Parts: sequence; C-alpha cells; structure tokens
Amino acid sequence: MSSRRIGDWAIAVGVAAILLITGLSKQHSPTNLDPLGYTLLTIGGLALAARRWAPIAVLVATGVCALGYQAAGFDVPAVAFLFAVYAAVRAGHRTITVAASVTLLAALPLAALASLHDMGAAFARARDALEIAWLIAAGAAGEALRQAERRADEAERTREETARRRADEERLHIARELHDSLTHQISVIKVQSEAAVHVARKRGEEVPEALLAIRDAGREAARELRATLEALRDDSKSPPHGLDHVPALVERARTTGLDATLTIEGQRQHLPAAVDRTVYRIVQESLTNISRHAAASNASVRIDYRPDALVVRVDDDGKATSTMAPPPGVGLLGMHERVTALGGRLRAAPRDEGGFSVRAELPVQRTP
Repeated sequence: MSSRRIGDWAIAVGVAAILLITGLSKQHSPTNLDPLGYTLLTIGGLALAARRWAPIAVLVATGVCALGYQAAGFDVPAVAFLFAVYAAVRAGHRTITVAASVTLLAALPLAALASLHDMGAAFARARDALEIAWLIAAGAAGEALRQAERRADEAERTREETARRRADEERLHIARELHDSLTHQISVIKVQSEAAVHVARKRGEEVPEALLAIRDAGREAARELRATLEALRDDSKSPPHGLDHVPALVERARTTGLDATLTIEGQRQHLPAAVDRTVYRIVQESLTNISRHAAASNASVRIDYRPDALVVRVDDDGKATSTMAPPPGVGLLGMHERVTALGGRLRAAPRDEGGFSVRAELPVQRTP
C-alpha cells in the first residue's frame, strides 16, 4: 500500500473515531436506533478513505450518514461531510458540491426534527451540525489547492515544452553544422576516389586496394551522413516516420534481394509519438544491418500489440551464430538508448537456430 493510501486511511479512521467518541459523549436518551446511529457515524468517517478516486460518491455517502445519525438523535457535527466537500471541490466538482451542500443544509432540520419533535430545536441542532462558515471554508480550501495544482502542472508543462523546443533547435543547429562542415569534404573524397578508380581501370591499370577502400569508405560515410542528417532534421515541421511507414521499409528491403515479411498482431491502438518513432527506427536500423552485414536471404518483422506494451521483433537467417557476440556498433547502441529512455527492454543477439534477432518491448499506457 502506498504512503498516500496509508495517509487516506489514517485520516478516515481518525475522523470516524472523532465522530464515534463525540456521539458516545453526547447526552441523549437511549433508543433502539442507537446501533444504527453509531454505525452511520463510523461509516461516515471511514468513507473518506475513498475521497481521492470517488469524491462524488463519498460526498453523497457522508451527507446521507449525517442525515441518518441526526435523525437517530445524535447531535454530532457533520465533520466527514466537510472533508468530502474539500475533496470534491479539489477534484473540480464545484457545481455538484454546491448542490449537495444546499440539499444537506435544507434536509438537516427535517432529520433533526424526527428525533426532537421541536422545529426551533431542530433548526438549532442543524445549524450546529453544519455551520455555513465551515462549509464555505472547506470549499474554499479545496478550490485554492486545485488552482495551485493546476498552476504547478502548467508550469511543469511549460518547462517541458521549453526544453523540447531548445532540444529541437540544438538538433537542427547540429544538422546544419554537420552539413556545412562534413558534407562537402566527404563528397570531395568520394568523387575524387571514384574518379581515380575510373581512370585507373580505363588505362588498364590495377586499382590499389587502398584506393578501393577509400572509395567504399567514402560511399558508406556519405550514406551514414545523409541518414544522420535526416534523423536530426526529423522535427515537427517535417513529420517524423512512424509505424505507418514500416511497410515501406519492408518493401524497400525487398528491392535489395532480401525476402522480407511483415506481420502485425493484436488490436491496433493509438501510440505515443515517441513510441511510434522508436518502432520505426528499430525496424529501419535492423533491416539496414541485415542488408549490410548479415548475408541473410530472409528477414521477418513482427509487431505485436498487447494491452500494456508493444513488442517489435526483427529476425534474419544470416551468418550470425549463438556462439558469436553481438557486433559493437552505434546502431545497436542507439536502439538500446531509445528503448531504455521509454522504460522498455531491448535484446539484440544471435539466435540458437542461426541468424540474428532484435526484440524490443515498449510499455504503452492506454488512453481513455
């Protein structure tokens, strides 16, 4: 049980004890309704334990209990109802709370009249049981705390939006810097090395291995740089890729000669934007690694919607074996960081039957 729940129960038990002790200490003529009165006093206090998640129900229950023990002849203040008013207003139910309070104020004299048989005394007891000043104070306290919590939430949201905007600006700045400082130099290396290879072959000369390595490295660096710049520029002005774009990734993988399949299971549901983007990046990076390094002929992408999680799995039948350690690389590290940041789990390792498997489980909270 959480500390908040413990605190709620402590308040509820305390109020119930105060009401019961007050009822026992008040002088009144014993009747056959006494057991009912003591029961209502106890229930009225204990009902407060549910005030956080059912404030309206608690408001009604404490009001009914107050009417009940007044009708049974117990001159006890409606303390539990004041707590319920505070909780209901704090939860934002102002109109219902006002209506319930007015109804209780009107009904209390009638309840007291059932045991006193004197209208003047009944009105006096009702006034003592629920002072209007205390009622207004309880509602005002609940409203003040609700406004304070709302302002705190808005301040937190503003801080998050500011941090996100600054991160987007920094990401675009890095993209521009990379484009200005690296793209030109890598393009020059790539063009010059390819030209040198072309000239050597045209002359019938043997192309040095070092020159071929420079050419291949230039091509690879150009591809990686384009992918990096695309990811860095992937902001709200250019809608990011997500689950809807995964079929295109699989289709593109087929054009490279890889027999890639996509399977989607479970009932599709709305996903947070971060989860949506992460799924795309996992599939993209996995298929890229398969095409470049795995020497595989088949690959399968499986997306499984579960009640509280989304599971993504990408398998291939490449050259990896269970005795091989996963190759270190920025791609796997990036996937792990993305998944961990969302509170998920990632496993990337060779399969027992051969090939490599990437499995990510991302927690998803259902939206009402």
